[in-house]
Amino acid sequence: MKQIITIQHTQSIHHTNGMIGSWTDWDLSELGVNQADNIGKNLVKELTGKNYKMFSSDLLRARHTAEIVAGHLKINYELNDCLRERNLGEAVGKSVEWAHANTIVWEKTIDDKAFNNSESRRDTWNRLKSFYDEIIESKDENIIIVSHGDTLSLFNAMWLGLEVEMLNQCDLFGMAGGVSFFTKIMMGNVS
Repeated sequence: MKQIITIQHTQSIHHTNGMIGSWTDWDLSELGVNQADNIGKNLVKELTGKNYKMFSSDLLRARHTAEIVAGHLKINYELNDCLRERNLGEAVGKSVEWAHANTIVWEKTIDDKAFNNSESRRDTWNRLKSFYDEIIESKDENIIIVSHGDTLSLFNAMWLGLEVEMLNQCDLFGMAGGVSFFTKIMMGNVS
């Protein structure tokens, strides 16, 4: 059996100041620190007696969430840039207001890019896929992943066995601080 727990980083300063998240290094807000602390406390109760391997995006808001949660679990975590949020190119470091006024293409498909030098959702899918395949194939049974909303929506679609093109017809999303549990039962040879 393989269990994967995903944690969407908790409230970040960019959630409160009108700025774009993407590849910026915003830290957690005070509420975000408290949310991560609560997640860690609750996971300790859930995971007692199990060994977990933890991975986190290298962006500060995810890394800080992982640090707090890992502290409660008394485990280390590995940074992985495949877990970064989608790169919004020239919108990185700009305000949401600027982004609305300067969008090149309103994204309707997984291949659309709203800004110059940005990643499409397919680009992010392709970046994440190697990490996904690696952890699914690994012998590690218990894994925690700390990442970002759009990236985790793609992870969830992969887990559900959806092809990337399905995201032209539906979407998956979560809220800051969201925690999801995924369990895969490994079937042996049945005689």
